[in-house]
Amino acid sequence: MRTIVITGASRGLGLASTTYLYHQGWRVVAAMRSVESGLEKIRKATGAKADDPRLVGVKLDLTDPSSIVSAAAEIENRVGAPDVIVHNAGLAAAGSAEETPMDVWQQLFATNLFGPVALTKALLPGMRAKGRGRIVAISSQGGIRGMPGISTYSASKGALERWAESLAQEIAPFGLGVTIMVTGTFNTEILTEQTPDYGDHHGPYAKVYDGIHTTGRAFVDKAAAPPAKFARALAAAIEDDAPIRRRTVGPDAVGLYYMARLLPGNLVHKIIQMAMKIPGKDALRVR
Repeated sequence: MRTIVITGASRGLGLASTTYLYHQGWRVVAAMRSVESGLEKIRKATGAKADDPRLVGVKLDLTDPSSIVSAAAEIENRVGAPDVIVHNAGLAAAGSAEETPMDVWQQLFATNLFGPVALTKALLPGMRAKGRGRIVAISSQGGIRGMPGISTYSASKGALERWAESLAQEIAPFGLGVTIMVTGTFNTEILTEQTPDYGDHHGPYAKVYDGIHTTGRAFVDKAAAPPAKFARALAAAIEDDAPIRRRTVGPDAVGLYYMARLLPGNLVHKIIQMAMKIPGKDALRVR
């Protein structure tokens, strides 16, 4: 029986992935902040019984170092070294770099980068001893290119990708690998009012936000993919055997990935500005 650890397993892409992989025969360790309510939701989605050994709930708060240590110990005690760790849990925030408070920057980096690093560090010794395994880092198109209005989120996901690339070369000699999954727009809670917005929509960046929100909402309404599509892509990704593999999931992520690779940076900047209807250079300058 192969074991996969999925963080943020009780909602969104995590819930869809937990459900799909459970039905594919995996033993799933569902790591989440609220185990009792989270397991109830997962059991309802999967049809799993309360005593099913293939569904294990573990309490995990990625912003709390002691919680990470306890979660890693519980995982190893209950299932041993996992075959796969999926770093899915994440936070988003909207707002310009200037208007997003520093404690929000710290919270997003704690959840999106420092937490995954700490959990991986805790579980790697067992995985190295096992001689096989895979780390899957769930990134975003905001990690490909810094995107306006979500600079905090973009920065944390970009950092996650650079860590994953470094990690891949370090652990490949031990038989372990890394997959970076770059997600496009999916219909999850991260797109709703649950994502806090720190922008002052009547302040100096008001016209910047207007364009971003108008085009963003139109795209979400038209093209956001169901989480089940991501779950199927994850099922393929965890079978990767190369030391490192990068996968893009969703047409918008694919388009941005190739645009960023093939076009000059200043042209990419201009395309994003036009697509998001952001005022041009000097348009908001105080004269």
